Amino acid sequence: MNIRINKKDNTPLYKQICEQIRGQIREGVLLPGQLLPSLNQLAILLDISRETTKKAYNQLLRERLLIAQQGKGIFVAGRREADLKEILVILDKQSVYNQILVQAFQDTLGESARITILLHGQNLDVLEYYLDQHLDRYDYYVVSPHFSLDSRSQSRAGKLLRRIPNRKLIMVDNWIESVPGNYGVVYQDFRHDAYDGLNEGREDIRREGRLKVVVLPQSLYGSIILESIYQFADENSIQVFVYSQVPDNLEKGDVVLVLNSQLDSGLALLARRIGESGLEPGRDVRIISYNEFPLNEVVLGGLTTLSTDFPAMGRTAAKMILSGTLRKVHNPFHLVRRKTF
Repeated sequence: MNIRINKKDNTPLYKQICEQIRGQIREGVLLPGQLLPSLNQLAILLDISRETTKKAYNQLLRERLLIAQQGKGIFVAGRREADLKEILVILDKQSVYNQILVQAFQDTLGESARITILLHGQNLDVLEYYLDQHLDRYDYYVVSPHFSLDSRSQSRAGKLLRRIPNRKLIMVDNWIESVPGNYGVVYQDFRHDAYDGLNEGREDIRREGRLKVVVLPQSLYGSIILESIYQFADENSIQVFVYSQVPDNLEKGDVVLVLNSQLDSGLALLARRIGESGLEPGRDVRIISYNEFPLNEVVLGGLTTLSTDFPAMGRTAAKMILSGTLRKVHNPFHLVRRKTF
């Protein structure tokens, strides 16, 4: 690639760069798949600012003449690549639930999109960094906005998400409603879903008359989900006992709900306590775990769950992109009955 710029020309420098790269692509000087200099390298070669080279590359990325591959660099796009939808998925963490969501998302999009996946780790500084680096480079931004629930963090999260144009934003799993506009959302309703799900097993829970809830420290939405559980219990005259760890003593007739992540120490300890007590899951003690994933079919002979439908969440988000119509969708949530209940 040979680029010459004229700093005395009234044409902005980034536009001079764009025009020359366009011309070299048209003339076959730059070939599909060819790696271009990095932002810093090009800035040094042309003796201009990095911001100018970034502005030029971002413009050509928007035109789909170039493509960016995470960790590899910026390349000249091929014909097929120019037609692909570029999607940046920013998830909170690596988990089996997110893997299920993303797999359904990818399967539904098929070969119509190229997907880059990043993790923000529930850290707003990391999300801000990703937006600084990648804003305007993608056709869609699919974000799971799970962050601390204090008002300051939620306000900052909303402010960061507002940087993404409505037509490109899809929130998944959680909805920060303070963000205005016609963007897409496929969300769990943490304040009400547990109420609806428990009602699907209402008669069995009412028969025992008590519900033991284990809210582990890592449960981000534990306090909110508890509000939903208390509403269900109040309406059905059920006693609720809340624990921050698995109770030492389990009694025949207990119904235990664990708000946990998959196969964590809380669920493992609960299984151990049941075994030590000589109680049989599903008959003497009924167990419900929050969130569904495939191994639940074999855990304790079949673990009952209260869960949103993660494959449906991924499919719905993908269909919004395929149709070009963004909307706000409450994802299905159900009690999935197995041996433990």
